[in-house]
Amino acid sequence: MTNSQHILTDDFGRKHSYLRISLTEKCNLRCTYCMPENGVPLTPRSDLMNADEIFKIASVFVKHGVNKIRLTGGEPLVRKDFSEILKQLATLHVKLSITTNAVIVDRFIDDFKRYGLNDINVSLDSLQADKFQYITRRNQFKEAYNNIILLMEHGFHVKMNIVLIKGFNDDEIIDFINFTKHLPIAIRFIEFMPFDGNNWNKDKLVTQADILQQTVAHFGDDHLIPIKNEANFTARNYRIKGFKGTFGIISSVSNPFCDSCNRIRLTANGNIKNCLFSNTETNLLRAFREGDNIEPLISSLIKKKHAVRAGMTDFETLNNPDFHNNNRSMITIGG
Repeated sequence: MTNSQHILTDDFGRKHSYLRISLTEKCNLRCTYCMPENGVPLTPRSDLMNADEIFKIASVFVKHGVNKIRLTGGEPLVRKDFSEILKQLATLHVKLSITTNAVIVDRFIDDFKRYGLNDINVSLDSLQADKFQYITRRNQFKEAYNNIILLMEHGFHVKMNIVLIKGFNDDEIIDFINFTKHLPIAIRFIEFMPFDGNNWNKDKLVTQADILQQTVAHFGDDHLIPIKNEANFTARNYRIKGFKGTFGIISSVSNPFCDSCNRIRLTANGNIKNCLFSNTETNLLRAFREGDNIEPLISSLIKKKHAVRAGMTDFETLNNPDFHNNNRSMITIGG
């Protein structure tokens, strides 16, 4: 097993066992932090992975030690052959999960159960309908909210992702934590990160320290219970004493967790990225279609992975648009 995992081990000893596959660049929402207001140029359909290519490329990663696959987008559920893709990936016998905006998730409950997809991350950046419409540029709060409740009623393991933006939804931090009082949900606050076209600047950042300060001020230090971090964690997790659910903080900007990163990203057009912040990619799909061995390409990109955030080791570098404006928009990465 050690030899088979070698191509997914970088020069810092990190073994990459978690593959995130973007199924589509399309989405039924238009979140401001995810894509520019005028959208993004879409890759021609012929240059996107089809269902069989997704399965066969994913199989190579599983052969070399990947044991978890997350399906992302865009919005993965808008892809017409989603159920077929899920059916094929289920035969790999790895842990399957998905990130979705939940707007049409009710249509896929039976498929999730049939193919063993139990871990569902949903994105909901406000508990207020008017704010939801502002951030998503769509009026579908009711559908998303009701489907989140539906998922929990069906027994799925649900995490709710909230991208915090100062002056927009940071006044809802306590409301979101209170959402965990009676519901078995994991709330996850995500720091606003810089990507092409999302108008990021440091003044919009709500840091881990800001979140904890608000939490302690409201609930009291004696009611804030830290939860032991998982291996390869992204969120630092907490529970409020007596609450049924939990909340966590994904602090990629103010307090990164790169030393335990085990993630690889495969974009809808068949490129792999070794880091969310990296603008360096390798096209696997072209090589795969030409019948070439893609394992050396995978190994080469993994070996090029930096220790921290694609080489952006300090806040000054991260704050320089020259380093992130030539990255993709989040919509075409898949998170």
